[in-house]
Amino acid sequence: KRNILVTGGAGFIGSHLVRLLVNKYPEYHIINMDVLTYAGNLENLKDIEHKENFTFVKCDICDLKKVKTIFNEYNIDSVIHLAAESHVDRSIADPLAFAKTNILGTMFLLNAFKALWQNNWHEKRFYHVSTDEVYGTLEPNDPAFTEETPYAPNSPYSASKASADHFVRAYGHTFKLPVVISNCSNNYGPFQFPEKLIPL
Repeated sequence: KRNILVTGGAGFIGSHLVRLLVNKYPEYHIINMDVLTYAGNLENLKDIEHKENFTFVKCDICDLKKVKTIFNEYNIDSVIHLAAESHVDRSIADPLAFAKTNILGTMFLLNAFKALWQNNWHEKRFYHVSTDEVYGTLEPNDPAFTEETPYAPNSPYSASKASADHFVRAYGHTFKLPVVISNCSNNYGPFQFPEKLIPL
């Protein structure tokens, strides 16, 4: 049985993903880890909270000891890492909070994953969800970003995510962790926190 950890699963994007996984893959055990900051809300998951293949665990990804405990307790073999401080204006007001969560938190997850499996990477995966903002800013007539676009973050938020991307890549190269990074553009839809552009 797969034991998939989804970090940030009570937030806007995470709650949609968790719901999809729980309902579509009843044979998977989905462990949703979220610290429940202002942007996380368990009401987003009310319809699946009693499903047998769903477990919610309140945890800050920066709590290394608890993160390790969760990895070991649930025998986590796959990670979908969505947890992040993600609001650009907040990152300008408090860059250190973004560095702590987005960089150190990601490293703590990588370390826990590495320690649990110790090179036994068969059918394991660490999927890091990043942002297209690591590539910088586009003017209206600029060509679209691609995966080959050089990194050029322009805010503390995008700099912290770029740094996390580099650590994920480095762990993949140095320790052979099976990592995947995606750099998606902005998402919007139901359950989105109202500070974001479209719901605001």
